Amino acid sequence: MASESGDDQQLKLYSYWRSTCSFRVRIALNLKGLKYEYKAVNLVKGEQFSPEFTKLNPIGYVPVLVDGDFVVADSFAILMYLEDKYPQHPLLPQDLQKKAINYQAANIVSSSIQPLQNLAILKYIEEKVSPEEKLEWAKVHIGKGFAALEKLLNNYAGRYATGDEVFLADLFLAPQLYAAIGRFHVDMTQFPLLARLHEAYSKIPEFRDALPENQPDAPSS
Repeated sequence: MASESGDDQQLKLYSYWRSTCSFRVRIALNLKGLKYEYKAVNLVKGEQFSPEFTKLNPIGYVPVLVDGDFVVADSFAILMYLEDKYPQHPLLPQDLQKKAINYQAANIVSSSIQPLQNLAILKYIEEKVSPEEKLEWAKVHIGKGFAALEKLLNNYAGRYATGDEVFLADLFLAPQLYAAIGRFHVDMTQFPLLARLHEAYSKIPEFRDALPENQPDAPSS
């Protein structure tokens, strides 16, 4: 439920179409039925380092959520803020163990996989090795994280990562799987559970609406 303009009271999400971190937040906003204004930040052009944006987030990362006069950056922090303020469609289960598994899966993605394939890191790697070696480097680190997730979720997965309802782990997994398959060409036959989850996510309207190619700043071709 994104728009490119809105009133001052509407939530504003500063996002980049291809950012997996922004993708997570877009899914959450959709699941919770929250309307928001989409504020595009072009990371390739360096708009994240503009004075306007660094006032919102001095470290220069997307996403950033603006809710009235309150600003919160970092996808994990944004998701927890949304969960507390907008309790519809809970992102965490009541079961204590399943909640812990959701946090663990989310942290594997956010700490052990995604940082190693963000734009700044890949640009740095590209300066040191060939494009082919860069791709293989990314695939190796994604594969290590996916192997850990495959084992972690084996005893908890149902229709989705930790059962038959969508929770926090799914919001972290869906963008990472999408990028791994589409951008980095990871062989998912090694990860049958994750491959099945990727297929399941593709059937959820709120996930589809959050896809990179469906964002206002996505390239037209």
